[in-house]
Amino acid sequence: MSAPPPGAELIAVAGALTPVTFRRSARAKRISLKLDPASQGVVITLPERATRRAGLALLHAHEAWVAEKLAALPCPLKLAAGAHVPVHGVAHLITPAPGARGGAWIEDGAIMVTGEAAFLARRVADCLKRLARQELTARAAEKARLAGLKPKTVRIKDTRTRWGSCAPDGTLAFCWRLVCAPGFVQDYVVAHEVAHLGHMNHSPAFWALTESLTPHRAQATSWLTNNGPELLRIG
Repeated sequence: MSAPPPGAELIAVAGALTPVTFRRSARAKRISLKLDPASQGVVITLPERATRRAGLALLHAHEAWVAEKLAALPCPLKLAAGAHVPVHGVAHLITPAPGARGGAWIEDGAIMVTGEAAFLARRVADCLKRLARQELTARAAEKARLAGLKPKTVRIKDTRTRWGSCAPDGTLAFCWRLVCAPGFVQDYVVAHEVAHLGHMNHSPAFWALTESLTPHRAQATSWLTNNGPELLRIG
């Protein structure tokens, strides 16, 4: 098991101690359960008036399902020499280049990394974050222009449970691991969050705007359902 995230509790689920994080949400209308691939745990989202006890009751009512899904999660993919990490959906070999300079960069199907082995993981992650910031920011700006909207800013985050978000103030945020997914997946996620600049809900108008910005909704959501948990285990 990975280290429990800050604030998580270890709770017995189907006989195994499992990290469980409770999150309060003013926007949530009902209690929900979500797997956290990074910690191999569970996130319970509570509406403002829901109690922790009610959240636990939902967890225990579905603990067989939760245990089954947690057991099926892929193993972590460490950023280490010799590992293959996807970039735009294509596997790239992490290749040390100790005699070179420049940190880390992508070249001919490889992620080249300079310096000592102790700094390799951080340098690879920094390389992917830079790429995500460059490409996702540009994609968001173009889609916002097409929609006649303007984000306040675009941020790249190290999230493990969601690919993107849109704050009420117009700030868009994306998980850096999104750059590991194929281009059509990135296109859909960015379009989805840009559409929230116009509609902070999932109304028919929101979906109509999303689908006017990308043709990849069905294909991308299917891909994320099947492959997203694996990407969230990178790093």
